Amino acid sequence: MFPRADTKGISRSASNNNSRRVLRDVTNSTVNDDVKKRGEVNLNKRTVSVINENRVVLPVRQQSVQSIQGIENGAILPVRQQSHIIAPVGIQGQASHGVAPIRREAYQYSGNVDDIDERDADDPLCATDYVQDMYQHFRMKELVTSVRPIYMENQTHINERMRSILVDWLVEVHLKFKLVPETLYLTVNLIDRYLDRREVSRPKLQLVGVTALLIASKYEEIYPPELRDLVYICDRAYSRDEILKMEETVLKTLEYQITIPSAHAFLVRYLKAAHADKRIVQLSCYILDGTLQSYALLHYLPSQLAAAAVLIARRCVGRNSWSPTLLKYAQYLEEDILPVARAVLAEKSSVSTEELRAVNKKYSSSRYGEVAKMEILSDF
Repeated sequence: MFPRADTKGISRSASNNNSRRVLRDVTNSTVNDDVKKRGEVNLNKRTVSVINENRVVLPVRQQSVQSIQGIENGAILPVRQQSHIIAPVGIQGQASHGVAPIRREAYQYSGNVDDIDERDADDPLCATDYVQDMYQHFRMKELVTSVRPIYMENQTHINERMRSILVDWLVEVHLKFKLVPETLYLTVNLIDRYLDRREVSRPKLQLVGVTALLIASKYEEIYPPELRDLVYICDRAYSRDEILKMEETVLKTLEYQITIPSAHAFLVRYLKAAHADKRIVQLSCYILDGTLQSYALLHYLPSQLAAAAVLIARRCVGRNSWSPTLLKYAQYLEEDILPVARAVLAEKSSVSTEELRAVNKKYSSSRYGEVAKMEILSDF
């Protein structure tokens, strides 16, 4: 959705010099003649190589790893030890596509378990009568819609670093257009599932990304971005017809299977079970958004990544890492999620904040509580 005051000029003609002002920072604008001669352009002020003048591909240069800055005012509260005992009953199952094992079992738990849907029983929008069945269906569906974590082996022209840079750019575009979170998660899922089935050349990778954003926006948004705005943010590297043709190709390749249970869908449910305050919500969203850029984290299911984000956020603010209520609704033991949380933190610490800075920049703003400036605990 486009609030009129914040998107002034987006729907005007591209020939107007003042139009598209809100998207200026995320276009593929060129720098100067010397850069053109070297075969490089500037994608959001990042040096990238190109095959020709009109096709942007992703950088291959190394960047130094920079750690996230610590909290400015005071230290984080210590983590309290859990007092309840949780015991699993049953067996473990494993996804057929090679992701980490997921438990499909009943649990016995002690401690107070809250009915998180009780207070919304009179609200028809919360669908409390069948919300549990919905998430049970999501847990089965995620095994089908999640991507093989080794699909890059079949790609000869692109690599996981290129994917990370593309997702980082899409995070900025998503923020500029003020789209809903589900659009971003669906966009990345569409990209991964398409790359899993089709080999893509380097000049076409950004075209796949912007097309996935268009499809996801049509699916999730009330007012999706216009085609001319998508052409603009690519600095006209691709035409309107090329995007439409790629849209048809992507949809046919995926057999029009667009509906997915995203990590964000699970996060919303888990945050409710965690009785999360605003700080935990912001931290969890920051951590989970950061997982989108990591190809390695495709080994984990969306529900596992969402649970790991909540666990990390709770520990960072001094809350118990897990609870009987979270166990009931997430259906994961704390020891199930700890390895996932460690993997998320390891990937986070290995990311170059200079090269992949969109998520940090987004969550460093006051609108998101400046949670990117907090020190994220890593002693798991």
